[in-house]
Amino acid sequence: MAVQAPIGTRERGQYQRRRRIVQTAAALALRGGVEAMQMRTVAERAGVALGTLYRYFPSKMDLVVAVVTEELELLERSIIRRPPTAGSAAGRAVDVLMRATRGLVREPELADALVRSLLLAEVKTELGFRITDLLWRVATDAVAGTEETDPVPDRGGRAYVLVGSLASVWIFELLETLRGGRDLDEVRERLEIAAERLLSDF
Repeated sequence: MAVQAPIGTRERGQYQRRRRIVQTAAALALRGGVEAMQMRTVAERAGVALGTLYRYFPSKMDLVVAVVTEELELLERSIIRRPPTAGSAAGRAVDVLMRATRGLVREPELADALVRSLLLAEVKTELGFRITDLLWRVATDAVAGTEETDPVPDRGGRAYVLVGSLASVWIFELLETLRGGRDLDEVRERLEIAAERLLSDF
């Protein structure tokens, strides 16, 4: 009779398999964009059955969102390691948004995936909230070392709405940058103007 693996071992294996899938998809996206993230190709490169891939990610857009979410988590960790030092909420927010912009400009295919996942309603995603939550923590100077100690923003409050508006401005500026309509200096200047107006009460 086969011995059932402990729950912890099984969950660890599932996590590692999911992570391998996401990393494989990200590598494909970096080389050929979202179009290169064909489900069958991802499954083959990740060494999993196609059916297994669909159990983790029911659609291609679910997989795109997972790839973008991992990139956002990397940004969050970098901010915890090296928080912005500006004395104003606007300055701190612009610092973080420019870090994100510079990183995405270096990886335009992933930037395209981010924009698609935010603008297309094919799947329910928390990415918009994740970006706004991060900006809110930075603006309120509440970047902590662990998720457990991070304050929880009031998503219905005025402060959160204002930060969300700045995030929306950034998405538009990022889109214009990807189209070739903005350079990084122009993006910074526009974000500084928007941040100073929107976050003046922080």
